[in-house]
Formats: sequence, C-alpha cells, structure tokens
Amino acid sequence: MIYQGRVWKYGDNVNTDVIFPGKYTYTIKDPAEMAKHALEDLDPGFAVNMHPGDIVVGGRNWGCGSSREQAVTCLVAAGVRVLIAKSIARIHFRNAVNGGLLPVVAPDAVEAIENGEVVSVDTDSYTVTCKAGTFSFPPLSPSLKAILEAGGLIEMLKVKLAAEKGTV
Repeated sequence: MIYQGRVWKYGDNVNTDVIFPGKYTYTIKDPAEMAKHALEDLDPGFAVNMHPGDIVVGGRNWGCGSSREQAVTCLVAAGVRVLIAKSIARIHFRNAVNGGLLPVVAPDAVEAIENGEVVSVDTDSYTVTCKAGTFSFPPLSPSLKAILEAGGLIEMLKVKLAAEKGTV
C-alpha cells in the first residue's frame, strides 16, 4: 500500500500531552472533537490547516510520556494515517498500530524530509520517498501489517467477531 501526503514536521521528545493536551483527557470523548485539539499546544495551526492524508514526521522519542490512546485517536480522527519518526516510544508505537496509524521508524528519512513537502510511504517495499531520495525502514511483522490493513485492532476484531458469529 502507498500512502502519500504533505508533511507536518516536529522535533524530539514530543510527548502524548503535547500530541493531545492532557487538560482534555477526561472531558473530550468524541474522536472528531479530539481532532480539533491535536497538537494545539505545539502547533496551533495543525488542526485547522491539515488535510486528511497528511503525514506527521517527528524526531526522537515521539509519543513519550503517558500511555494514553487519545494521542493516536486525535491524529487518526484528523485524517493522519502515517507517522514517520527517528524513534517512537514503545507504548505509543503499539497504540498507533492498534489505532490504525502506521508507525514508521526511519531516522535518515526524517533528517532528509522538509516540512510541508509531499512524501510517499510504501508498505510493500518498506520505503519512504521524499525530494531528497528514497529511504528504507524495517519491515512490519505480518501480524502488525494485518492489523494496520484492517484499520486498527478494534476494526480487525469487529470483522473477525462478525465472521465467527455468522458461522455459528
């Protein structure tokens, strides 16, 4: 599968409270409303100017901090389908997969990518292509790839349970 979108590039140690402000954690439950607050403390223009399919690019330790799922939910609800970073905090990486957000660890690509440019991510060849060239990233395991192709773990389980129900 090939994803293509305009880049929103950020730095190192962007934590989950910055991705989705902690002050909304217990007050906003609707994903569409969460999307309106994505990255608002870091980049107030993100939620109002991003377009579905845009790609977030981060530095080292993206998604550090608390393990809250809202940090993925708000990005996915805004239309982000791919996160490219130098490194991604372990729990945030898993939350991204579960939420249907493709987490790509490609440090060389991050260095080369410019904010605002259009990049492509190919999950068949495991490459990121930008103006500066093409960069590879580690292949996803078959199980992670299947979860992402289903739109996330919950979506995958819904389909699986519906299929099982139909065969009973």
